[in-house]
Amino acid sequence: MTTQRTSRPGSSAHSIARTLHLAARPDGFPTADLFAVEESPVPEPAPGTAVVENLYLSVDPYHREAMEEGGWELGVPLEGRTLGRVTASRAPGFAEGDLVLHRKGWRTHAVVAPGEGGARKAPSYDGIPLTAYLSILGGTGLTAYVALTRTLEFRAGQDLFVSAAAGGVGTAVGRMARLLGAGRIVGSAGTPAKVARLTGELGFDAAFDYHDGPVGELLAKAAPEGIDAYVDNVGGDHLEGAISVLRDHGRIAWVGAISQYHSLHEPPAAPRNLFDIVEKSLRLEGVLVRNYSDVQAELEEFLVPHLQSGVVVPDVTVVDGFEQTVEGFLGMLRGENTGKMLIRIAD
Repeated sequence: MTTQRTSRPGSSAHSIARTLHLAARPDGFPTADLFAVEESPVPEPAPGTAVVENLYLSVDPYHREAMEEGGWELGVPLEGRTLGRVTASRAPGFAEGDLVLHRKGWRTHAVVAPGEGGARKAPSYDGIPLTAYLSILGGTGLTAYVALTRTLEFRAGQDLFVSAAAGGVGTAVGRMARLLGAGRIVGSAGTPAKVARLTGELGFDAAFDYHDGPVGELLAKAAPEGIDAYVDNVGGDHLEGAISVLRDHGRIAWVGAISQYHSLHEPPAAPRNLFDIVEKSLRLEGVLVRNYSDVQAELEEFLVPHLQSGVVVPDVTVVDGFEQTVEGFLGMLRGENTGKMLIRIAD
């Protein structure tokens, strides 16, 4: 499923490269004036490198944390997962026309070397849309797959709760959990429209708008017999609510903490029922996807047949135009996307 945010495609002169920089640190929710664009001629490849014209850029929740001191440097090109096409190459293994996955995003053109920051040729699968490589087959999908299969050791018949379920990781978790034979899948989201989409299109058995009351109460109503596992993208009251509803020996895969991204200088409030982790013999483990690059091939083996058959489709929201990158990023932080938020900057 693809949601199109705009209809105006981005356009740029192929002789000009544009790069987004962070000009200042945020204080609370980021604003567009914190970013600056620089233009320069499209670079030439040095020996061992290739020039890539970026096609799709990924904007991710972790980029908000990267805006803080100790993250991105000011005045230098930003980073992010990207899919592009090689336009000039002096690198063995990268030929003109090759599709390449790399991390030099937030720009129209990049100079990359094979293996640098994980730069690699995109796999060639018939019937797979390009958006899949930055969503369900990319870092987003790998995070979901690792959370389920490694952290939670998820098994058929188990009941699952997913917070921020309409986001990139959340939709991927829901798709994969269903393929793994999940029992009841419950999701939380921030609008009635997203709640309806979770149950109407994305395979969730129940969902609720977390604005409608205490999360623990809403979750207990949606899963009256409890849950076995929880994928946490939010933290805060969602973590507290999940702890209250988890059965004994339940498991928590903590992926993110959206609830505190805009107040990173303030210590987060600990769940009031934190000691129930001991009382219920629960297990809570953080998920850091960069520790699992060796699982990528397994993810593709698991998902590609389902993508080719149409059983699974990439859940993405696409914003057109490099000049819309910052607005797409801020929109993602505001929760305006369903599935993975991507910026399309070239055809």
